[in-house]
Amino acid sequence: MRKRGTPPAGRLVIVGAGVIGLSCAWRAAEAGWAVELVDPAPGTGSSWVAGGMLAPVTEAWPGEEELLELGTESLRRWPAFSAELAGASGRPTGLRTEGTVVVAAAAGDRAELDDLAAYLATLGRAVDRLTGRELRRLEPAIGPDVRGGLSVPGDLAVDNRVLLAALLAAAERAGVRFVEARAVRVEGAGVELADEHPATGELQAAGELRAAGELRAAGELRAASGQGTASGQGTKGGQRPGGGRWLAADAVLVAAGAHSAALHPGLDGLVRPVKGEILRLRHRAGALPPPSRTVRAVVDGRPVYAVPRDDGGLVIGATQYETGFDTEPTVGGVRDLLRDAERVLPGVAEFALVEAAAGLRPGTPDNLPLIGRVAGAAGQSGPLVATGHGRNGMLLAPITAAAVLALLAGEPVPDQVTAADPARLGPDRRARPAPDQPAPADPESSDRAPAGHERPAGHERPAGHERRGAAESPADHERRGTAESARR
Repeated sequence: MRKRGTPPAGRLVIVGAGVIGLSCAWRAAEAGWAVELVDPAPGTGSSWVAGGMLAPVTEAWPGEEELLELGTESLRRWPAFSAELAGASGRPTGLRTEGTVVVAAAAGDRAELDDLAAYLATLGRAVDRLTGRELRRLEPAIGPDVRGGLSVPGDLAVDNRVLLAALLAAAERAGVRFVEARAVRVEGAGVELADEHPATGELQAAGELRAAGELRAAGELRAASGQGTASGQGTKGGQRPGGGRWLAADAVLVAAGAHSAALHPGLDGLVRPVKGEILRLRHRAGALPPPSRTVRAVVDGRPVYAVPRDDGGLVIGATQYETGFDTEPTVGGVRDLLRDAERVLPGVAEFALVEAAAGLRPGTPDNLPLIGRVAGAAGQSGPLVATGHGRNGMLLAPITAAAVLALLAGEPVPDQVTAADPARLGPDRRARPAPDQPAPADPESSDRAPAGHERPAGHERPAGHERRGAAESPADHERRGTAESARR
């Protein structure tokens, strides 16, 4: 953190206060930047409903070796990141180190796991194959329908809400100024804010989230300090001709997740929303204990996961389909998740269902994030971006924050991050519907894919890769033939 009286390295405005924006804000403030973090409801959004898996190995998929290397390096940094965050925030971070098991509920599902193990072996990443009996010795909660699986002790997990509370507290202590407003446009030299207050419904939702658990304490910390929060007024800048408020900056970082594409022309078509539904369960007296490890499974070709929490709860996820900015959980999605979770962990039938929610993962055409600088208007420098992390925002937070600090200092990013440079995606690689899917005239009102709508048989990702809806990324579509050949 910058010492009192020391001039700042510069003025940095970050748009988006999810796990990526908060991590970058905290690290940048500690490195001496004067940071303003713009978000109408910090610590909410898709980060609030994440499963929290730190699982590059069990997320591995042919053709995504660069993503595997990026995730592996970020996972290596997680223990130090967690320890430093705990010290900076004075709060627990929610990191769980018990590991992961990947299980199959039928003979056909076992073939999926064999494919995953064989693929990992070609990369020199061996996993332990276990019988159903061996799995139940490790995790007694696993049911008799499970035929076998894999043990991946190096794939970890984090309680996303505990982590967010720690990041909010660390950012506050480091001097980050929170601007609770909505950004409408960014340039390399500043951010334009909406000249309006958030809608009543948005405020109500944000208030409900802030009143829950650890984030409530973080919000009270900011309120008690009497500083660190602003409505967007009293900050350096002024009015724009269009009426919006303007925050001038030496550097701007876009970390607004699925909403990033609307903020700058250089991101148009590079980030799209991918809906995911999750459930939160609570252990009840008399029910079997939850597993201690993350349990990822394939059930009749459908992936499902269960991530334990320190309070005895479980997060069950996740569906995946592309329906624009729809964040309502569906009856079909809830039904499918509960059915498949109960098949693998029969004891969850006696748990309490305490929450059903949906978030928007920020997808990219090739499933790699965007970490770097996008082009600005003629003669102008564009903003830095750290977005498009898809399912891996929690996993990639440490390495993304390190890369952003390097970019701010004019230094090389970690080697594994070079593959995430936005410059890799030219006009022909921008997000678009799959070739057999017409572009909807209005993504907000497009028909929702049925819950659990998957790829054709033989094209589903290995265990833990969420069930997809009608549309898929161009990278996924291009890999379908390769994946089919590999399975034969």
